[in-house]
Amino acid sequence: MYEGAIQDLIDELGRLPGVGPKSAQRIAFHVLSADPADVNRLSTALRKVKELVRFCTTCFNVAESEQCRVCRDTRRTNEVLCVVEEPKDVVAIERTGEFRGRYHVLGGAINPLEGIGPDNLKIRELLMRLGTGEVKELILATDPNTEGEATATYLALMVKPMGIAVTRLASGLPVGGDLEYADEITLGRAFEGRRAV
Repeated sequence: MYEGAIQDLIDELGRLPGVGPKSAQRIAFHVLSADPADVNRLSTALRKVKELVRFCTTCFNVAESEQCRVCRDTRRTNEVLCVVEEPKDVVAIERTGEFRGRYHVLGGAINPLEGIGPDNLKIRELLMRLGTGEVKELILATDPNTEGEATATYLALMVKPMGIAVTRLASGLPVGGDLEYADEITLGRAFEGRRAV
């Protein structure tokens, strides 16, 4: 344990997701030895992100204005809506250059063990968007884990009676992977999603 300000910094850094005690200590000492201009830029960036960044009023992606850049893009189709858990998922899909529809960010996934139910996510807002009749296909792009699967199943049950096509991102073996190292669920999905060549 250190004294005063350095321990306070270590404690605050340790509260960040994915930062353990050793990493927090390493970052704190890096900040301590860094050039003051670098530290000022970091503190300015932290302040600006809290002052300027908000959530899009339409899709709940991160934005610096009322709507995010995807929602403002008039070249995108309104007929296909891709549901993701977090804003970082939008970035991952956008990097592919394959999707030209709209997004809806739930703000997480159903996780009863952590007390996160459907009412804690942006599901009510999703259903309101779907109620306009514009959307013809809903792509469920939640994470391929227990929480993501539960969320996708819940959404599919809610949306199917609306007459909207509901699809799920394919999942399977990664390129360059070995069959012997694939878990049973991944290998099973690869078999389910096989296609003609």
